Amino acid sequence: MRRCFIGLGSNLEAPRQQLQAALSALDALPRTRLLRCSSFYRSAAVGPGEQPDYLNAVAEIDSGLSAGELLDALQAIEADQGRERSIRWGARTLDLDILLFGEEVLDSERLQVPHPRMAERNFVLLPLAELEPRLVLPTGESLASLLRHCPPNRLEKL
Repeated sequence: MRRCFIGLGSNLEAPRQQLQAALSALDALPRTRLLRCSSFYRSAAVGPGEQPDYLNAVAEIDSGLSAGELLDALQAIEADQGRERSIRWGARTLDLDILLFGEEVLDSERLQVPHPRMAERNFVLLPLAELEPRLVLPTGESLASLLRHCPPNRLEKL
């Protein structure tokens, strides 16, 4: 079993319910157990055009799935909840990202872990810090250091 952190986000079709349904779906994955979830945060959308605000959270899971299996499972949950992959960084019903996969550093065309843009996103770092304030990433960077250097974005803890 590996301890993994999953970023959750939604800004369409009842975002709070989307995140709650995603948490239930994570807990129902084979060989996977939802350990805990951060508070929900409201953040300004990052991406093209005018978009509604996002709700974001980070979930901690234990999983016996491989990284590829977990990615497939997350994409299936997104699809089940109406996610359409048409516009990069566009509005979405649900976005699930593998932020950390145990102590592994992965760099393939399909998956990069630690998530390559998490250091730029306070809506990922703050919920993660709520769960693990002293976390050190597999790359050796501390979460506290990433937070100090993260660009600001409007963020409200709910």
